Amino acid sequence: MSEFAVTPKPPYYAVIFASTMTGDDGDGYGQMADRMVALAQEQDGYLGVDSAREDIGITVSYWRDEVAIKAWKQQVDHVEAREQGRAKWYGSYSLRIAKVERAYTWEV
Repeated sequence: MSEFAVTPKPPYYAVIFASTMTGDDGDGYGQMADRMVALAQEQDGYLGVDSAREDIGITVSYWRDEVAIKAWKQQVDHVEAREQGRAKWYGSYSLRIAKVERAYTWEV
């Protein structure tokens, strides 16, 4: 069983969020991140997520189309979490949106 998000046959979209932390991640960051994943899973057009954190955190969420991405960006709780992240947790971040045209998976 794969630990990666299971996505449909392309095309679909990927939102790539890379971040560095301020060091204040002990103040509710983990709970907020878990809450945002649970909330995203309820959104129309959400397909899955892959995430890793070391010195740089990278979260890639997958979406059916750009309309679903825009709706997620405007979702009220997500807006609040984003503002809190800027104020408390993130030293910097970048966000990229890409259309996935091909996808391959290999497992042992």
